[in-house]
Amino acid sequence: MSQSGDKSTRAHSSLVVDGMERAPSRAMLHAVGFSNDDFKKPQIGIASTWSMVTPCNMHINKLADAAAVGVNNSNGKAVIFNTITISDGISMGTEGMKYSLVSREVIADSIETVVGCQGFDGVVAIGGCDKNMPGCMMAISRLNRPSVFVYGGTIMPGCHKDKKLDVVSVFEAVGARANNQIDDAELAAIEAKAIPGPGSCGGMYTANTMASAIEALGMSLPNSSAQAAISNDKRLDCERAGAAVLELLKNDIKPSDIMTKPAFENAITVVIALGGSTNAVLHLLAMANAANVDITLDDFTRIGKHVPLVADLKPSGKYQMAELIEIGGIQPLMKVLLDKGLLHGDCLTVTGKTMAENLADVNPYPDGQDMIRSLDNPIKKDSHLVVLYGNLASDGAVAKITGKEGLVFTGTAKVFDAEEQALQSILNGDIVKGDVIVIRYEGPKGGPGMREMLSPTSAIMGKGLGKEVALITDGRFSGGTHGFVVGHITPEAYVGGALAIVENGDTITIDAELNQLTLHLNDQSITDRLSRWVQPAPRYTRGVLAKYAKLVNSASLGAVTDNLD
Repeated sequence: MSQSGDKSTRAHSSLVVDGMERAPSRAMLHAVGFSNDDFKKPQIGIASTWSMVTPCNMHINKLADAAAVGVNNSNGKAVIFNTITISDGISMGTEGMKYSLVSREVIADSIETVVGCQGFDGVVAIGGCDKNMPGCMMAISRLNRPSVFVYGGTIMPGCHKDKKLDVVSVFEAVGARANNQIDDAELAAIEAKAIPGPGSCGGMYTANTMASAIEALGMSLPNSSAQAAISNDKRLDCERAGAAVLELLKNDIKPSDIMTKPAFENAITVVIALGGSTNAVLHLLAMANAANVDITLDDFTRIGKHVPLVADLKPSGKYQMAELIEIGGIQPLMKVLLDKGLLHGDCLTVTGKTMAENLADVNPYPDGQDMIRSLDNPIKKDSHLVVLYGNLASDGAVAKITGKEGLVFTGTAKVFDAEEQALQSILNGDIVKGDVIVIRYEGPKGGPGMREMLSPTSAIMGKGLGKEVALITDGRFSGGTHGFVVGHITPEAYVGGALAIVENGDTITIDAELNQLTLHLNDQSITDRLSRWVQPAPRYTRGVLAKYAKLVNSASLGAVTDNLD
């Protein structure tokens, strides 16, 4: 039996279902709903990250169904499959959070595995929580088949006493309770009201940051980053994505045609203008690596010198993503950046048009809004994502400095070898003005898994110490973190980075003007301490965390696991 249909759009599925010898494959597919006509159509895998693990992803099954409608109505054959998600918000501050960054690699590997095995001709990938998005994009890059990414959408704000809430409100309320600023009843009320339903965390935290970055990269349809999770707009976004993949197939437009270095520069530019998460640095490095595009930490510095921070969004600002949606999302900002020469307008996108063509008819923000400032009246004239070097970070570190914290901090080290120890010290009142909290052995190899430090940083804010203390780590931060913080310190402590030999009482300076992270010891003292340092035993010797620790590279390179040369 031979199959007809345009083989130019069925390069992969035809190998699975065409011809007499593929009858067993067709028999299996009849059982899952294929008709004879379906074998003549391009097969599009719908990678769904649906799960009841977290509100970020609890609605994505319905979005996957909508994407399948878009594919099927455009003469393709949609096949929905699942991959995992974990919840940063739930696991934060626990041993389980070590699996968070690992999940990015598992998601990428699993999507690549299914699409490669089943012979899908194209992909729609739908992500919600933080690691879903870069995981999906890394798989899309490796496969290099016509693909569209869809963001699952942001959550609506919670509300308590006429104040808008999100998950970070709860973390900070824990610090406030520890400081006796609120009572148990108030904490319980905030806990109960902060998360009203489906969708990703509401500020310009990592999920909304990465959704915006991927739209700016050209791999999502316009406005995909700025739609509520439960909305007709998001359902239509999914349907259109399904149809768009068929157009990409017809025109032979692959991710490698879209995900170029100028496109990554557009993504970095938009992340900076929005005040996005430090995780964007880690994830964009990993995505670029998967796409074989040369992006380094220094590209963030180069671009950041010319791009101002203009969005007054949480965590350091006032507004949530749902409010940005109401005034037009990120498209008007991108139009302004393009008109000022800060975006590459000639980059191809998944619409089949260039970025400039997509933005040509975008209307400006309404008069009177104060959420997105003009480029000549920014919150900060250059990037809030500051890459630091120095004797504590010879391979680089990433700070999130909006200017509200100040630009230089010198203080006295208080050293902890795990996040839990630091959090307890903060809650107990042992951290005082002028301290630099040092949390080490939390890097990609040392953790393993590079946990986010939202619990300690939120406790600091809840204690009212946001401008009084600093925190540095070889771990990383939630997009919800704000304050004087430095993460991604490389080399990490576990591989013998200088962070490993910091002692209580040492003086440390964080300088976001000179872009330096300095331990005030001379070179000989550092060398002497390092000569006495002994690498700790690995915390895991079997299972996924042990495998990850063996394979993962430095955070300064994206903390990826598939650079095996």
